Amino acid sequence: MKLPFILYDNAMQPTAHALYSVAQVREAERIAIEELQMPGLQLMRSAGLAAFNALKQRWPDARRLSVYCGCGNNAGDGYVVARLAKDAGYIVSVFSMTDPDNLAGDALTVCRDYLSAGGKVAPFDSGAKADGVVVDALLGTGLNRELAPDYAEAIALINRSGRPVLALDVPSGLHADSGCVLGCAVRADLTVTFIALKAGLFTGDAAGYCGDIVCSSLNVPDSVLSKLKVTARFLTKTALAPRPRSAHKGHFGHVLVVGGNLGYSGAVRLAGEAALRCGAGLVSIATRVEHSSFLHLGRPELMCHGIERSAQLKPLLDKASVIVIGPGLGQDAWAQDLLSAALAGDKICIADADALNLLAKHPQKRGDWVITPHPGEAA
Repeated sequence: MKLPFILYDNAMQPTAHALYSVAQVREAERIAIEELQMPGLQLMRSAGLAAFNALKQRWPDARRLSVYCGCGNNAGDGYVVARLAKDAGYIVSVFSMTDPDNLAGDALTVCRDYLSAGGKVAPFDSGAKADGVVVDALLGTGLNRELAPDYAEAIALINRSGRPVLALDVPSGLHADSGCVLGCAVRADLTVTFIALKAGLFTGDAAGYCGDIVCSSLNVPDSVLSKLKVTARFLTKTALAPRPRSAHKGHFGHVLVVGGNLGYSGAVRLAGEAALRCGAGLVSIATRVEHSSFLHLGRPELMCHGIERSAQLKPLLDKASVIVIGPGLGQDAWAQDLLSAALAGDKICIADADALNLLAKHPQKRGDWVITPHPGEAA
């Protein structure tokens, strides 16, 4: 059985997957239910089936499940998994954070399906040991505030269980838009998300909590998602396309890296080498005169230029295909002068490091640049 796709799988071809907000995915779900007449119960059962299929593929020898359910639709997905596993002969334990009778709508329906099939539900007990594969069906994408103490206790139990963990839609405790941890979060080995990829699975702290990520569309057509504006994409794998045998360096662009203020030569040197390794045909570095004579040592392909004022930068800007500015740039008058010159032109620009710190002081806006902030610069 082939899963829809698994991100981080080295066998995948380079693909930019669209990322959506929780609000957008809810809108897609509304369109599917109201306009395409796809019942919500059908979507919930499809979600549980997709998760159970992923579980079987990831842990084919597993025969025990411990399912932790909350009080919303994410719990409903968990009850569908529990019912399917029980029907398949698994030994299933379900622990609920609420009386199942307090569930509503489709979640209550699938919970009763599980109970009618002979399943049992026990109240959450922090002393009860998780067994087999743990299924996190506690919170899903609806969480937008710090965890309640009882949910934090359940998450702590899951994390210290030492068992493999499958999270449904998003690891509980992780904000599905920002990727921030709201107090604590489940550390999953596999996350099966539904309808579309949520941005919070790839930003903030998410990398330490999601494990491998599988997405199931639940048969919601692509035409529904095409109505939503894509503001971010996740590139699963980068690779250089095959190049013709007759190719030469002039065919693959010219990167100009601007930076390396006094005492900060390392960052600009690393950026230049990175550009070469990524396949740039030519790489020039504009830096302080004091650095220009030694930056190319050990990497003679780098063309290093000592620049003291923006007028000297113009010929390099004219030759460049793309500009990288900021590594080791500093924030003095020299840095500001070069930044202003770089941003004044019409070349595609990647702004990093001190370029972002300078822009925070003197904001500008362009539609064709890429910014690469770390958390401090983003703040």
